Amino acid sequence: MPTFSAPDGTQLAYQEQGEGGEPLLCIPGGPMRAAAYLGDLGGLSRHRRLIMLDLRGTGGSAIPADPATYRCDRQVDDVESLRAHLGTDRVDLLAHSAGGDLALLYAARYPQRVRSLTLVTARARALGVDFTEEHRREAASLRSAEPWFPEAYAAYEAVWAGSATDAEWDAIAPFFYGRWDAVAAAHAAGDVAQTNEPAAEIYASCGAFDPAAARAALAAWEARVLVLAGGMDSGPLPRVAADIAALLPGAELAVQRDAGHYPWLDDPRRFTRTVEEFLSAGKPGR
Repeated sequence: MPTFSAPDGTQLAYQEQGEGGEPLLCIPGGPMRAAAYLGDLGGLSRHRRLIMLDLRGTGGSAIPADPATYRCDRQVDDVESLRAHLGTDRVDLLAHSAGGDLALLYAARYPQRVRSLTLVTARARALGVDFTEEHRREAASLRSAEPWFPEAYAAYEAVWAGSATDAEWDAIAPFFYGRWDAVAAAHAAGDVAQTNEPAAEIYASCGAFDPAAARAALAAWEARVLVLAGGMDSGPLPRVAADIAALLPGAELAVQRDAGHYPWLDDPRRFTRTVEEFLSAGKPGR
């Protein structure tokens, strides 16, 4: 696995998949989940060379000497170091879930380095937008006819009450997938082993975000942005994803109707087509 050095000397790793075209730098969510859960993004590696960063302390990346550097804003220069390591002046970025916060902070600090940004079911606390318990309940109600719903919803109630056991946290997993099957269950089963939980607690801690400053920095940003939401996802709901898109001048919204939080698993072909068409439209001569 290739590595590079972060500004503080921490050795960071990334996976590389695919051989064609410009690199697509992928930032995982979790927060602080190793990039392995992204797989090949539903076959997107057949179209683009995927550069999948393991954030510090996850996957093949080293644990930093200072745990405070797990905070989202303090990882921005890790992304910039990877860009420089790749030897490209500008990058296409793709970020999933909590990785959206890091990508937005990177764009706010280094707007000239970003050619395009694809936000996949992504958070935007960096811009002052987040999901709520009410959003979770609204999306959950869409699944009331599913055979697993009663047990999963009861577990969700425990989560919202702050009393959930590990088993109850596991039981809510179906809500995050558009189709709860063996593939989804295997994907969900990898979550705990792939996630640095102590780092996740620090990722969005106090001081990580200054929404007013980020909005101001991106108010006249000219990069192309795709905000891709899952029609069955609660973080964000499609209408909340539309609010995120409205804050970014070059943004367009796409809703993958039957998808949850991992749209490349729910309908790989549609996901890949949507992202590739967006990226291809920005190539010179198109």
